[in-house]
Amino acid sequence: MAIKIAGTGSCLPETVVTNDDLAAVMETSDEWICSRTGIRERRLAKEETTTGMALAASLQALADAGFSAKDLDLIIVGSITGDYVTPSTACELQAALGADRAVAFDINAACSGFMFALNTAYAYLQCGLYQTALVVGAETLSKIMDWTDRSTCVLFGDGAGAAIVQRSSQGLYVFEQGSDGKRGQAISCRNRPCSNFLVKRDFVPDFIRMDGQEVYKFAVGTVPASINRVLEKAQIEAKQIEYFILHQANLRILQAVAKRLKAEENKFPVSLDHCGNISAASVPILLDEMNRKGALKRGDLLVLSGFGAGLTWGTAVLEW
Repeated sequence: MAIKIAGTGSCLPETVVTNDDLAAVMETSDEWICSRTGIRERRLAKEETTTGMALAASLQALADAGFSAKDLDLIIVGSITGDYVTPSTACELQAALGADRAVAFDINAACSGFMFALNTAYAYLQCGLYQTALVVGAETLSKIMDWTDRSTCVLFGDGAGAAIVQRSSQGLYVFEQGSDGKRGQAISCRNRPCSNFLVKRDFVPDFIRMDGQEVYKFAVGTVPASINRVLEKAQIEAKQIEYFILHQANLRILQAVAKRLKAEENKFPVSLDHCGNISAASVPILLDEMNRKGALKRGDLLVLSGFGAGLTWGTAVLEW
């Protein structure tokens, strides 16, 4: 049993923030950011919310698939920046869509969130419990950034991507995922501390903290190894893959992965130049961009891979 991606959608905030815009409010420059990351601009939310962007992306995906919300059995959202601690973004999305019979829940795996959600949907579909799933990655990362820390805030953006996934008797889907909690503090953001009548604390929100060098070493070592393992399981060679649709963290990471796989860089499409790093949303947004451009043809073999905080990673090879 395999799965079929029947439709995709995405949503980015209206406000474009260029590197020059950031240079006007902090000590940085377009050259400094672009040469180190490949990012030239990103979208940042003003009025938009995580649920609102997830809804817009989901409606596009449903339209692309020719489905209605009533067709959905399952909704899974990968996110670390929901609008509420509870209810989950998935439940908020279910209500907004009117997908009354769908089971809905969130997954917190940061930049691997969409891939973990996709594999979870696959498990539900494979066992026959459900037939049709909506898988979403949605983030408003700008609200957990320290906008005085140029080493982190310049990297990230906001947005959402979605895919409609169906159970299929034909095709290919091979997946692996992993976690390395021992290195988890390489990317972190503390939740609110314990504060009650026994413990009195003033609440000061924390922001994303990242050890960039540690994250780079993790990504360039783990991601190509994960891709090779998945290709070996699927009995496919890297040269048979049409596109490697990877989490958009840093252009240097994408180039390093391509080199280690001995694959052409033009097989690694890029959206980070105009989107930045959108954590769980980056893979589905890029997938939708490729789909909307008509770059994906039925039967194409694709590799999807997400990696990031946790530390976590998830990789799949599938037939489009």
